Amino acid sequence: MIYRFRVILDNDTEEDIFRDLEIREDDTLEDLHNIITQSFGFDGTEMASFYISDNQWNQGEEISLFDLSDDGSARLMNETRINDVAHEVSPKLIYVYDFLSMWTFYVELAEIVEEAEGYDYPNLMFVQGQVPDTAPEKSFEADDDDDFNEFEDGLDVDDYDHLDFDENWN
Repeated sequence: MIYRFRVILDNDTEEDIFRDLEIREDDTLEDLHNIITQSFGFDGTEMASFYISDNQWNQGEEISLFDLSDDGSARLMNETRINDVAHEVSPKLIYVYDFLSMWTFYVELAEIVEEAEGYDYPNLMFVQGQVPDTAPEKSFEADDDDDFNEFEDGLDVDDYDHLDFDENWN
């Protein structure tokens, strides 16, 4: 079977930027990573991860391109088949490419179809929008709160005489 995905760049512009892709259900997430990076014009050399997602796009379990864990326990893209993590019941994944720039994509299974004769897979079906030169800025709740400053507590850290601790505590 062939899985058809819509991969949408998370951006704050008015223009929708997405790619429609086809890939075999038993290909790996690394194969999906490769066609996503190619279709959006990235070289594919940066660190990346998929995250299993629920219907509200909440980020779940991570599946990495490389194992950077201390104990070798990370779930890896090249060992994970697409149909193990994406199907009709759970059709959504989040894909993050380049952890310094944080290119974030919503990957949704749109359709499952029979393999067509004469087509090579993976296949880029449709392109919408141009990728910006830099990753869209991410806004976090604390960034939106002008009154929030985690370091604004009125203490002078250079004034040791008035800090609230006993210097001979041990």
